[in-house]
Amino acid sequence: MEIVILRDAADVAEYVADCIERLVTARPDAVLGLATGSSPLGVYASLARRHRDAGLSFAQVRAFQLDEYIGLPPDHPESYRSFVARHFSDVVDIDPANVHVPDGCAADVTAACAAYEALMREAGGVDLQLLGIGADGHLGFNEPTSSLASRTRVKTLTEQTLLDNARFFGSIDEVPRHVVTQGIGTILEARHLVLIATGVAKAEPVARAVEGPLAAICPASALQLHPHATVVVDEAAASKLTLADYYRATFANKPSWQHS
Repeated sequence: MEIVILRDAADVAEYVADCIERLVTARPDAVLGLATGSSPLGVYASLARRHRDAGLSFAQVRAFQLDEYIGLPPDHPESYRSFVARHFSDVVDIDPANVHVPDGCAADVTAACAAYEALMREAGGVDLQLLGIGADGHLGFNEPTSSLASRTRVKTLTEQTLLDNARFFGSIDEVPRHVVTQGIGTILEARHLVLIATGVAKAEPVARAVEGPLAAICPASALQLHPHATVVVDEAAASKLTLADYYRATFANKPSWQHS
């Protein structure tokens, strides 16, 4: 696992956007895994700017989203399909037909989850998966005690996650309690995992994920199992890392041939 500590959220966004630009330039038909929430917003804004101002193309890219609410219509402004369209797919040149979202309104959600897994396999798997981390260490919507071998499935949100997401809906009672999420086992199959965390509120979960024990109580600790995981944080989110100085020194002396 590589830990990259940068000055602030703006630097984090640019660094991660650089990673994606390198991938898409080298492999125009790359498969991206898209996260939602506040963590990737700066990355999406940077990619949109690079598309608009420098011609960075996503025309051949395919994308798979991490999760979706159950029962929320796709055109609802707080659905994750709408979120990704608003912040990424509608502002670059990716083909909307190549942006895939778990179906939270399917008549048979279990079958839809299996079909989503199959579609990812048919695409050759995810090349780079964007991730955020919840205050309780959740990854995607894999809440604490989720199986580290789990696949795309239905999950029930914790009260903490409902409270965290209530700001988008107006009240906690409006937040859907059930979701479809890629499982931790599914996420770990991506070739490169990039977790973004900024702000002091993420310091504790980042420290638990990076330096704590591998445990289902902190789903993000599963990144410790991955051969190519990059955790990109600002100084505030790094503030509880015991080995922060070591991570800074490692990154400062990174060989030029070793890309993220």
